[in-house]
Amino acid sequence: MSEREKMVAGQIYNPADPELSALSRQAKHRAYLLNQTDPSDEGLYMRRLKELLPGLGEGSYLAPGVQVDYGIHVKTGKNFYMNYGAVLLDVCPIEIGDDVMCGVGVHIVTPLHPLLAEERVTHHFPDGDHDLEYAKPIKIGSNVWLASDVTVCGGVSIGDNSVIAAGAVVTKDIPSGVLAGGVPCKVIRPLNEDDRLGVYGKK
Repeated sequence: MSEREKMVAGQIYNPADPELSALSRQAKHRAYLLNQTDPSDEGLYMRRLKELLPGLGEGSYLAPGVQVDYGIHVKTGKNFYMNYGAVLLDVCPIEIGDDVMCGVGVHIVTPLHPLLAEERVTHHFPDGDHDLEYAKPIKIGSNVWLASDVTVCGGVSIGDNSVIAAGAVVTKDIPSGVLAGGVPCKVIRPLNEDDRLGVYGKK
C-alpha cells in the first residue's frame, strides 16, 4: 500500500511521504488563493473553492478563511454551508450530507496521534525522520446544524436532523433528531414539535 492508501484507510502512515507532501503543499496553495480572493468576485471565488474542494456538492458555499489538510478527501451533499473560519482536516474521508449548516469556527478534524509520548515524538525511520500519525473518518448526515465553534473529532458519526450546540466537542456518535452539546458532547434531548417556530406549520 502507498502511504496515501494507508492514511485514507486509517492506518499509521508517514506524513512526510513525498506524494502526501506534494498534495499538502497543493492544498495550502489553493487555500491561500481562495482566502485572498475578493468574495464579491463570485465566479472566481467559486472556481477556487471547487479547486480546493472538488467533492463539494451543488449549491454549497464556504465563507472565507477555509483551511484543509488535502481538500480532496471531503465530499458533501447539496447546499452545504460553512461560515467563517472553517477547518476541514481530511486526512481520512469526511462525508457530509445534504443541507448541512455550520457556524463560525467549526472544526471537522480526522487526524489522531499516539497518546504515549514515546510513540508520539519524531522517530528515525529508514524512510526519514517523522512522527506517527493516523486518522479516523467522519460522517455527518443530512439536515444537521453545527453551531459556532463546534469541533467534530475523528471516528464520529452524526445522524440526520440533529443540532450540535455552540462550543461542543463531539467525540462519540450522535444519533438522528436530537439536540446535543457540551464537552464532551452528549445528547441533551430529542428535538420535537415544541421546538417548532411556526414558520412552516402550526406552533
